[in-house]
Amino acid sequence: MDITRQRSFLHDEAQFARALARAAAGAIIFALPLLMTMEMWELGFYMDRFRLALFILVTLPVLFGLSYFAGFEETFCWQDDLIDALSAFAVGFLMSAALLTVFAIVRLDQPLPEIIGKIALQSVPASIGAMLARKQLGQQDDADRERRIRSSYPGELFLMGAGALFVGFNVAPTEEMILISYKMSPWHAVALAVLSLGLLHIFVYTVGFAGQESAGDDGFVSVFLRFSVAGYGIALLISLYLLWTFERIAGLSMMELVTATVVLGFPSALGAATARLIV
Repeated sequence: MDITRQRSFLHDEAQFARALARAAAGAIIFALPLLMTMEMWELGFYMDRFRLALFILVTLPVLFGLSYFAGFEETFCWQDDLIDALSAFAVGFLMSAALLTVFAIVRLDQPLPEIIGKIALQSVPASIGAMLARKQLGQQDDADRERRIRSSYPGELFLMGAGALFVGFNVAPTEEMILISYKMSPWHAVALAVLSLGLLHIFVYTVGFAGQESAGDDGFVSVFLRFSVAGYGIALLISLYLLWTFERIAGLSMMELVTATVVLGFPSALGAATARLIV
């Protein structure tokens, strides 16, 4: 496809409108569980505004990267990915605002900072859903993108991080993460860490899911260390960041903090594994 045809395709209004409609559907489907979760409504009200703003700023480069690998439309340069990242966030914001209004969670008689906080927080999972809509709800003829993913080690790590962020975000605001960590002994934490790492590796390389990765000519040790261990490390770092963002670590001892991170690291590790399968 020459450059002229590529540009023509990208700027085809009907094509773009269809992509946005698909993105809106993805935003609703991916964000619906959190849109109907009470902890998320409360967080939007009292969450520290600096942490909320930082979280949204962190989300934007994630959307940019997802656009490169599996955005809601084909892109041909970084400017296209930037526009689509901003478009996905705008779609996520609008869908969140519409549904929270319909649910009567957002009302016009509420203070403006509260309204913006509730909508902005929900916009993060909604925008990720919008970005992945084409892959999950539309075309899947991404042979060229698949090649880019598999030829890039940093790309693999990025996708694992994006998956860990999305799945970890779904449970990080809940009280259960801290409650479970209080019930666990250090040995429970070690067992959960081993289980998380093992499942991450099994999901990606062993059980034969659609889109499963191939270990290629690399040996088990190399693949395990370069991908599975590295992916679990990323999942743990993202889990720690999410706990800090949602103000779940205040007053915790070091052991309690490590255990809480391992607990949240379990869904985050599964998110890292499945991201490599579905993106």
